[in-house]
Amino acid sequence: MAYAGYRVIRLKPRAQLLSLDKLTAGFFRIKPAEVIVFCRQLALLLEAGINIITALELLRGETSKRTLKKILGQVISELRSGNQLSAALAKHPKVFSPIYCRLLSVGERTGNPETMLRQIADYIEKHAATAKHIKSALRYPIIVGVVAVVVVVILVIFVFPAFKSLYSSLGTELPAISRMVFDFVGKLRSWGMYILLAVLGIVGVFFVYMRTPSGKYKVHELLLKLPLIGRVMHLNQLACCCRNISLLYSAGLPLTEIMPQVINASGNSVMAKALTDVQRDMIQGEGLSKPMEKNPIFLPMMVQMVKVGEETGNLNTALSAAAQSYETEAEDRTGSLISLIQPAMTGVIGLVVAFIAMSLFSAIYSIYGQLG
Repeated sequence: MAYAGYRVIRLKPRAQLLSLDKLTAGFFRIKPAEVIVFCRQLALLLEAGINIITALELLRGETSKRTLKKILGQVISELRSGNQLSAALAKHPKVFSPIYCRLLSVGERTGNPETMLRQIADYIEKHAATAKHIKSALRYPIIVGVVAVVVVVILVIFVFPAFKSLYSSLGTELPAISRMVFDFVGKLRSWGMYILLAVLGIVGVFFVYMRTPSGKYKVHELLLKLPLIGRVMHLNQLACCCRNISLLYSAGLPLTEIMPQVINASGNSVMAKALTDVQRDMIQGEGLSKPMEKNPIFLPMMVQMVKVGEETGNLNTALSAAAQSYETEAEDRTGSLISLIQPAMTGVIGLVVAFIAMSLFSAIYSIYGQLG
């Protein structure tokens, strides 16, 4: 194609380095609790007989979140153009998951969108409760770790140099433990910038490697094999998988449509690959439980529940029970893990502080002894 003597070779969208919308979207993310409230309020308005556009306009006027207000405005424009609500929400996958939109599309087809909206809200609420439990449990160890790092940095930058200059001016001989600590601190101060740059470089290479499919798969595989925490992550992945399949199956979708949705919703590359293998064998007529038996990532209880669900025709109920069992076990293991982390961190920090205090006090006693 030629225009004004020029021929188009390639077209690509212009990338904006700085975008106000992107910055505001990054700083003002829509929380799961806001999506839950939106789904429940929209279901109530639809049950009250209010048409969908009027209901969305009411919700848009009531919300104080700028990002959500903007998204609802775009959804309303899509609806006025003749699109369905599920298709309009699907254009915002960071807020409304494709699984939610697929469920809503089933509700629109069956004439019960408010029922699906409530199921979506319940589903998000369960996941949000699990994430909140983990975050609240990890809050104390993270705070303790940050405080410990800050204290060590203050000691290295301010305290130890002052003590070292004092001991040097007195010309006394320090004990071995004190010399070892001061030598280490001196090297840390001298090479601190290089160490920091090296750490930043390693972190940068790691993040670049994580963006590649093979790197992402290797890291996710390693996370699942970690002691203690790997089991918790494995259980959470299985619970999420069971919930997704159960929710979509109860909505009336066939497994051939469910599996691609579940694969895309998986946040772990290892789980996504395992589900892809299951989907391939399922399409060949092996069902769902037999392909799962081939991969050890699917625990025996899940395989057994799937087999029972296939035989009785209650696959959604069986998977929901498996998800509940895995979620309960993951919560128990998380609580036990946190109860181990807290005393372990306290002990390590106590040993570090005791070692530093011993080096300082031994130096002080040595000075007193030599001066005396």
